[in-house]
Amino acid sequence: MKSTGIVRQLDQLGRIVIPKELRTTFDLKEKDPVQIFVEGEDIILRKYQPACIFCSDAADMVVFEGKNVCRSCLKKLKGID
Repeated sequence: MKSTGIVRQLDQLGRIVIPKELRTTFDLKEKDPVQIFVEGEDIILRKYQPACIFCSDAADMVVFEGKNVCRSCLKKLKGID
């Protein structure tokens, strides 16, 4: 994991501000969803990208019956290989 050297304090509601430089670098805009992961004692923030419910690939997505499915898995579901 790469350190940025940036330290922020939590406010009274448990919020932190992600510095503008990082928001720009990672293309985070106001109201963008961010996923929160835990790995050991680390908290990891990642810009949310919808992924296929079967293979977790985020490329070439379609919504099928209200679920995110990649075209490859959709073909498999339809029996087309």
